[in-house]
Amino acid sequence: MAHANIHDLGLQLDVGDLVFIRIPLLPFRKVADTTLSWTNHVGIVVDVSGSEPVIAESRVPLSGATSLARFVRRSEGGRLAVARLKGTLAGGARRRLPRAARKRYGILYDTGFNLHSRRQFCSRFVREVLDEATGIRLGEEENFSTLLARNPQADQKFWRLWYLGAIPWQRKTVTPASLLRDERLQVHFDGYVR
Repeated sequence: MAHANIHDLGLQLDVGDLVFIRIPLLPFRKVADTTLSWTNHVGIVVDVSGSEPVIAESRVPLSGATSLARFVRRSEGGRLAVARLKGTLAGGARRRLPRAARKRYGILYDTGFNLHSRRQFCSRFVREVLDEATGIRLGEEENFSTLLARNPQADQKFWRLWYLGAIPWQRKTVTPASLLRDERLQVHFDGYVR
């Protein structure tokens, strides 16, 4: 597993890079466990012109932007992956991407992970920003029935409690794991930062 200094890694990031972390709080851990992945949160680089990259994200309670250092500080053990679209991001897309993110700032977090709600959650936020800026829609739309069938060991008791007694089996969602696994991305770093 790779190790890097956060400052050195920040110098290698570019607008449009996806940054994946692992938040150690219970609901986020259950997202990772259910999707058979280590990651449970994702943001997207929208600015590299300052002293450190700026990451746009949907987070509790409202979507917004944060510095790379603050973003990574929330990751369990400093675990981090950086993925980039294969090919270069054209100049027009590089300019559209920060605008697409800003349009989605200040939106309440969707704890129901509903792809069609008025609220946001991390993987939906990143997916929509990239789609608007580049026309590329990453990740697989899945319903809860498919997600939980793919992982029969998933903690359905937790999800029944989370959804107040009834899992919304047909609800569409998109997960950080499905973004990370998308073949149109290339992983540039996967490891730990200090």
